[in-house]
Amino acid sequence: MDKKAMYKLSYGLFVLTSGMDGKDSGCIINTAQQVTSEPNRISIAVNQANFTHDLVKKSGKFNISIISQAAEFALFKHFGFQSGRDVDKFAAYEHCKRSANGLYYVTAGINSYISATVEKEVDLGSHTLFIASVDDMEVLSDTPSATYEYYQSSIKPKPAQTASTGKTVWRCTVCGYIYEGEELPADYICPLCKHPASDFEKVTQ
Repeated sequence: MDKKAMYKLSYGLFVLTSGMDGKDSGCIINTAQQVTSEPNRISIAVNQANFTHDLVKKSGKFNISIISQAAEFALFKHFGFQSGRDVDKFAAYEHCKRSANGLYYVTAGINSYISATVEKEVDLGSHTLFIASVDDMEVLSDTPSATYEYYQSSIKPKPAQTASTGKTVWRCTVCGYIYEGEELPADYICPLCKHPASDFEKVTQ
């Protein structure tokens, strides 16, 4: 099975932001789409381990900042490789503004944002599917949206080439983190981007 076939699915990348009781946070998600036009509704799927997931669930509102091809890898590191439980991601972060709903949206490497209010949620096990009504939206630039495939090919840094050692390692296909060992535990979680073992590929160095 070639897991890289998943990269060919034409879904985008987004910074999901929410907040409640003076706490703001954001995370990277790759599942957001319009589900109805009249009334205008979107759906998002969010990993239940993310702090932003908890904020969306409690506050019932969120913003989606749509990542464009102008985005730099630093955006993914900032919102994807650290937890809002440990750091305030918006402290001293300059590339953001508050929308009419009082939540932050990102302004750098973004081509538009959408504000929404949750109407329904579905527990999917590892993720929650939120279905929400659109309250506001704005186009910020004409730069094309970044698909997951574009991220893999053009934004994510390529792994450094090293001399062949014959050693087997496992590389995270999302952030490039390397796990050394002949076998990767089935329940392993990437310590950088928090993606599961299914997002690692076996590499012989």
